[in-house]
Amino acid sequence: MLLGQATMASADGSYHFGFKKSVNGQPPSIDEEGFKGLLKQRGAIFTGDPAVKELYLTFDNGYEQGYTGKILDVLKEKQVPAIFFVTGHYIKTEPELLKRMAQEGHLIGNHSWSHPDMSQISAERIQKELNQVKTEVSALTGQKEMRYLRAPRGIFSGQSLAVSQGLGYTNVFWSVAYRDWEPKHQKGWEYAYKNVMAQLHPGAVILLHSVSKDNTEALARIIDDAKSKGYQFKSLDEMQSRTP
Repeated sequence: MLLGQATMASADGSYHFGFKKSVNGQPPSIDEEGFKGLLKQRGAIFTGDPAVKELYLTFDNGYEQGYTGKILDVLKEKQVPAIFFVTGHYIKTEPELLKRMAQEGHLIGNHSWSHPDMSQISAERIQKELNQVKTEVSALTGQKEMRYLRAPRGIFSGQSLAVSQGLGYTNVFWSVAYRDWEPKHQKGWEYAYKNVMAQLHPGAVILLHSVSKDNTEALARIIDDAKSKGYQFKSLDEMQSRTP
């Protein structure tokens, strides 16, 4: 996953999402990555309104490491909404957590059924991957609508954006992230806290992986200290304007 460097299209027309990180609350940038126009054309989300101190918490849930329940506890205590992007594996192995997400007012988003490289599969396969997640989540939770998609590993193409948009999805990328997705390489809650807080900016879409012990242990303080700086946490459904 590329977090802060220019990313050019590969020979097959695929992109791996990357961005220039926010520093001192200034807006992050995707101006040099080569895909800003494509994201704009297809209605994707990179950030919310850069003039409003709102934050959007998003979690990627490919599989479970025992932390999502604790994350939900914190969100409930702090009265903060989030969206959880889930895979087929997660749906099959963690039905009770999915039900809890929905019951507690969180959004459940699509992270594809089998976590493929979306830029390397056919339009028919993309549709099948997304429809299966939507159908299974609806059967478990009663959530009839699924409006948001996060491409596995942040890899996408013009085709994947077009097909998913045609199915009614908004592709959600991110503007705050760090290398948090390796369970065997956790560095302590302070590391997570400092990485997230250093990148906060108005309209930030925060990407956290739920397999991270560090994220779980830092989350309450991140929320409290962001609020103390004047930020409000909002649901993606409440995003009034967005970039690009």
